[in-house]
Amino acid sequence: MSVRSLVHLFEPRSVAVVGASNKPRHVGNVLMRNLLEGGIDAPVMPVNPRYRSVAGVLTYPDVDSLPQAPELAVICSPASTIAAAIDALGRRGTRVAIVVHDDLLGRRDPGGAWVRDAMLAAARRHSMRVLGAGSLGVLVPRVGLNASLSHVSALPGKLAFVSQSGALCTAVLDWARAKGIGFSHFVALGDCDDVDFGDVLDYLGSDPDTDAILLYIERIRERRNFMAAARAAARNKPVLAVKAGRVARDDADLESPATLSGALARPDDVFDAALRRAGILRVYDIDELFDAVETLSRAKAFRGEKLAIIHNGGGAGLMALDELLLGGGTCARLGDETTRRLAELLPAASSPSNPVDVGVNAPGRRYADCLKAVLADPGVNAALVMHAPTATTRGEEAAQAVIGVARELRAARILTCWVGAGAATAPRRLFAEAGLPTYETPSSAVKAFLHVVNFHRNQEMLMQTPPSLPSEFRPDVAAARAVVERALASGSALLSEPDAKAVLAAYGIPVVPTRIAESLEHAAQVAETVGYPLALTVLSPDIARKWDVGGVALNLESADAVRTAALGMTRRVSERMPSARITGFTLQPMVPRRNARQLIVGVTTDPLFGPVILFGEGGRAVEVIRDHAIGLPPLNLPLARELIARTRIDKLLGAYRDRPAADVDAICLTLVKVSQLVVDLPEIVEIDINPLFAGNEGVICVDAHMRVDAAARRPGRLAIRPYPKNLEEKARLRSGREILLRPIRPEDEPAHQTLLARMTPEDLRLRFFDSVRQLGHSQMARLTQIDYDREMAFIASAEGEGGSASCAPSPTRTTSPPSSRCWCAPT
Repeated sequence: MSVRSLVHLFEPRSVAVVGASNKPRHVGNVLMRNLLEGGIDAPVMPVNPRYRSVAGVLTYPDVDSLPQAPELAVICSPASTIAAAIDALGRRGTRVAIVVHDDLLGRRDPGGAWVRDAMLAAARRHSMRVLGAGSLGVLVPRVGLNASLSHVSALPGKLAFVSQSGALCTAVLDWARAKGIGFSHFVALGDCDDVDFGDVLDYLGSDPDTDAILLYIERIRERRNFMAAARAAARNKPVLAVKAGRVARDDADLESPATLSGALARPDDVFDAALRRAGILRVYDIDELFDAVETLSRAKAFRGEKLAIIHNGGGAGLMALDELLLGGGTCARLGDETTRRLAELLPAASSPSNPVDVGVNAPGRRYADCLKAVLADPGVNAALVMHAPTATTRGEEAAQAVIGVARELRAARILTCWVGAGAATAPRRLFAEAGLPTYETPSSAVKAFLHVVNFHRNQEMLMQTPPSLPSEFRPDVAAARAVVERALASGSALLSEPDAKAVLAAYGIPVVPTRIAESLEHAAQVAETVGYPLALTVLSPDIARKWDVGGVALNLESADAVRTAALGMTRRVSERMPSARITGFTLQPMVPRRNARQLIVGVTTDPLFGPVILFGEGGRAVEVIRDHAIGLPPLNLPLARELIARTRIDKLLGAYRDRPAADVDAICLTLVKVSQLVVDLPEIVEIDINPLFAGNEGVICVDAHMRVDAAARRPGRLAIRPYPKNLEEKARLRSGREILLRPIRPEDEPAHQTLLARMTPEDLRLRFFDSVRQLGHSQMARLTQIDYDREMAFIASAEGEGGSASCAPSPTRTTSPPSSRCWCAPT
């Protein structure tokens, strides 16, 4: 967490403008006038030796002449003077500076130093924070701060907007003001040379005046800081993001990956996985961003995926239904009592089912009665009321009826969509005044509903308590590391298939046994011991995709067939890849494929977020089918199940016709094991398990590839810090009982609850400094699901209990009775 001095950025008690100017449209002039017109209750002090006053305010020749140290400084002076200005401000005690100059890269100061480096060095010397360079500035309407270059001011509100693009900031401000949307904070990060998304998210995540945080992201530099801050903020309030640059502009210069996983994992897919893991709701344009916020801020009280649709015309209702079902929502199934009530209210031609057609000439009273009936149904989580303009019913009348129901029932489960233009203006204004979310089209209304659904899914995933892993999962890390070290010592980046399978087997992943033959005749001899039918593949440190060069032969049933196949693949490889070194062949028995699904489990390393896990449909056509999902390690069992659920093949894993369901638990456990392998062995940068056969009796790896790189052994390579197993330590109590001291884990929550239930009221008071009887799941999740990068809580558990018992972190050592199984100490 790095929010040092940010309070002085957003609520400064004094402001200096270095480079203030009287020239019209000069940045120093615009900033001065915006600051003065914003009405901030703080002195605004212009600095410029060329003027006696700027905008009617006494001007000072230099920073040293200022009557007091400004908490915030806005630097508008030329690039070559920025570092000196930062240094002078730092000596005076300034805490934060905003740098608006947008072209520091490649520039040098008079002394020959790079301007950006000199600026940051000066800031570090004085523990200053820098927003920018290239920042449009900051607006905080609540305190009257407008330290920006915006052409319009921001209305006060409860939304925070954080963007890297200054041009987009001005466009959003202009658009939001026309729609009456206000902000708690409006921040243009610019180049993120110092203050970045993570810093601002940390500040806004705990800001009581901010209900939701909106992000416009072009790039991320500090991925760990961003992930940690985003996860912390998303636990408290909705965080939504638009990510630009979804499509790579030029892939020609990208290195061709050695594995299928590397080819499948596109950068935007990885970024999407990171946002999902952080609990951020991703949207794809600014309209969608603000539609989602309107729903979350005005209708976030409802939970569930079942939507009822009420409309006065078939077209709009059907469009909304299509959008709902295609988006993964659920059309609420109305109960018998609800359908009986609707049958009494609706015209004879209308069916009392969902969507509910109230009729083209429906008066406002019918809207109200149908809405009450639908909301009373326990199977309905929210209702979308739609109205198309007609000559027989005024839109305002229907709107007033809906507003009346909302007030009568105090319902926050109502969304509205009055389609049209002129005829819908007045009703939309009424809904806005009544605090009901309203939308212009059926599509935008349903998408907004789905955003709420996805928001609550993200919240549940963030707070989910994972089950403990099977106690028999004890990977042989030493054996796996020995294989990797041997490959690195030989100078080979690609592990042979037997070696890759040996690493997987060390982590308890079932593999098909594989034998190596060094020649044609040796292959024929080994075939007799392997048994028939068998599979033969070429062995080469230079070939990652054997199918592409004709290096695979299946269902061989004799020694002669093995010789012939080996000879043929040798010839094909020499023709298609002459530079490849053939060191032999691998042989393995054919695995029965009855009821098995072909899957792929892989690992690749993203340049920004580091190692990622890939899961999807396997086989030779994976790059064509492209049915896969990506997740960030470390994974637990619920995260692994969620990863599987995001693929189309998830539906094929269930039972259908005479085909039994695949063992999904075994697939999830395999994903967790691969995740742990990546955590334990940083040298492994790419993995392909393809195919992984999954049937009703479990899983088995048929083919595997791995790529290693000694340079990958660097701290912080994972975007999310895994459980720090190196901090575990055994200890012995005075009684002689052995215990395990270790960091707390999310799966400790059940034992944690059990422990608290056994504690005395006095012990609970000493632990929590308050009278506490019990803690709910969300409170307990905050205690057990910690960010190991930022905080630490240790527990003690009895030896032999798997470290499953846990307790809540406390700022003081607790006085648990001797019979307690565990306790924790502060860090």
